[in-house]
Amino acid sequence: MATTTNYGWTTPDDTGLVKDGASNIRTLGSSIDTTTKALNPSTTLGDIEYRSSTANTNTRLGIGSTGNVLTVSGGVPTWAAPASGGGMTLIETLSLTGSAVTSSTIAGTYTDLQIIIRDSYSNNGSAYSMRINGDTGSNYFHYSIRNDAGTVSGPAPTTGTDIALNGATATSTGYKNVYYGEISIPRYSSSNYKSIFHTSYMGAYPGFYLRYALWDNTAAITSITIKCDGGTFSAGNAYIYGVK
Repeated sequence: MATTTNYGWTTPDDTGLVKDGASNIRTLGSSIDTTTKALNPSTTLGDIEYRSSTANTNTRLGIGSTGNVLTVSGGVPTWAAPASGGGMTLIETLSLTGSAVTSSTIAGTYTDLQIIIRDSYSNNGSAYSMRINGDTGSNYFHYSIRNDAGTVSGPAPTTGTDIALNGATATSTGYKNVYYGEISIPRYSSSNYKSIFHTSYMGAYPGFYLRYALWDNTAAITSITIKCDGGTFSAGNAYIYGVK
């Protein structure tokens, strides 16, 4: 008996007798039905198929769960939860009390650090500063541009034993008085010199700061200390985030 080129279905020979027509059609129909089912094994709404290792046979992949993404595992498609990435994870919340607070729970599993200081003021209007890994040496270089009560200035770059975060703070609450700050440290766990970008607003002047700093060290950052220079914190929190 003759067969088709692609799927090998049995067909009548050119010299086949007419009396065999019904049987031949039934045989061909059964072959088509079997092949079609092998190519379309779906049984449930949302199923998809993919080519299996067997020629002319597809494999059914059942619909995934809500939120899953289609990925590849072991060389075949599969549904899986999306890989984590991007976004911010809150590592620690520091309550600003006393003259200094330290975070020592910074793991090296993120790409960047983001530190947000909110609603803070001091007992005597002291400025705030930051140290890294407890380093008290003159290993910090920073430069700032600021607007103090409408006057824009840019002091010369300085080297010091910490990173200045602001000029001064207020000594009372109120959205125009309390200190707000955002500090970004890209690639904090890499073996390169660490750059720190900082913006802040405080109502004591009132003023707005843009500050860039460098830490003269290539060690991974594992600890951050926020200090109230010459006074104590009266209120506020520092939120430390890891960024993927």
